[in-house]
Amino acid sequence: MDIAAMSVIMNQAQVKQQASIAVMDKALNQAETQSSDMIKMLESSMEPHLGSSIDIKA
Repeated sequence: MDIAAMSVIMNQAQVKQQASIAVMDKALNQAETQSSDMIKMLESSMEPHLGSSIDIKA
């Protein structure tokens, strides 16, 4: 195998790796956005007065 072919193969592998990292970075950012949105939704749906008292009369 000559040096030129080896260089092309190495560059192709590097491009594939960079593309894979870019896709993973996008997925991570999307997951972070979804989780923060879920936390905001859960916080807004909470009712702090619920569970503060118990009716024990029979």
